[in-house]
Amino acid sequence: MSIEWVESGGGPLIAIPESVLGRWFGVFGGTTDVEDYDRACAIDDYVGVIDVGGKSALVLADQPAVTTFLPEARMFVRAVAGDAEDDEFIALVPSVVAEARWESGPEIVVQEPLVVFDSAGQFARLEEDEFIRVDISPGRYRVRAAEEEWGDAAEMILVQLEPSRSCSLDSGEVLAGGDHGQMEEDD
Repeated sequence: MSIEWVESGGGPLIAIPESVLGRWFGVFGGTTDVEDYDRACAIDDYVGVIDVGGKSALVLADQPAVTTFLPEARMFVRAVAGDAEDDEFIALVPSVVAEARWESGPEIVVQEPLVVFDSAGQFARLEEDEFIRVDISPGRYRVRAAEEEWGDAAEMILVQLEPSRSCSLDSGEVLAGGDHGQMEEDD
């Protein structure tokens, strides 16, 4: 199985629903008085949720780590240290997950595939190798995150979407509250 990776030039990555890709302008402007990239940079945790065109977008913040998505675990894996291109790096993920100290994050409603890329960019200006497409089953998810080291072999940030036990979907719902999805330590 070939794993696709995406990275940023130094800022956060953003996962935007396909239908609103044209509503994200990165450093090239925004739909409010604030540049879109600045909105993404305002997330000061591992992950947050912001509104893009009336839909929830996931901001993968904290560090500009090379990132992939493992669909079977609904998990973004962000390589902080270690060789992400090495098969052994991904092979470590189950062990790291088992030992992870998770922090609870925001909820997000997913209704369509997400496209992940450098939040400084505008999708129309990206090359094919500068984004990844992520298929997640439609639903409401609770996001959790952990940053873990695994000896000298790897350091990674894990961001997982867990199905939420909350109410059913409201088709126009955006869960990008004023707290921008601040993380809370799980007990």
